[in-house]
Amino acid sequence: MTSGTFIDFYEALQISPNADPETVHRVFRILAQRYHPDNPETGDSAVFRLISEAYEVLKEAQSRAAYDVHHRDTRRLTWRIFDQSNSAQGVEAERRKRQGVLSLLYRKRVMQPDQPGMTLKDFEELLGVPKEHLEFTLWFLKENQCLTRADNGRHFITIKGVEMAEEMCAERRTDPMLLTAAARVA
Repeated sequence: MTSGTFIDFYEALQISPNADPETVHRVFRILAQRYHPDNPETGDSAVFRLISEAYEVLKEAQSRAAYDVHHRDTRRLTWRIFDQSNSAQGVEAERRKRQGVLSLLYRKRVMQPDQPGMTLKDFEELLGVPKEHLEFTLWFLKENQCLTRADNGRHFITIKGVEMAEEMCAERRTDPMLLTAAARVA
């Protein structure tokens, strides 16, 4: 983190930001054994350094709390694709909202296949768009069978949604994992 580039330590340790301290410790120990440079089969010194740095920050409550503030702010900025002055209305704004929602769901499915759902609050926070401005977007994507909504209120990308996200990326010549960043500059 000192180099100016943000590193997602939760992603490095492959855990949720909501993980309790015992989980952080347990996962670190498993990954440390796997990537320790002395392990002849799976050793990787760069990965070992990264997970060690992540663990040093996340194991202490005070340093984790400070990191969480930075993590939340960076995550919010990474996915914010609209400037609030003119983003809420119009065909192009609606298109960017659909791209943003699909990109978030695509990334979530790839990065956390065991927890691929997102709530309306997640979309609001990460896209920087109030829920009232997302209702049409979510309706459109649901009716077009690009996403589904579970009983718990979480939205999930479908096969058709994955294909649509990848088509949008092909049009813009970007990676689906970075679609919202591309939409930000459009």
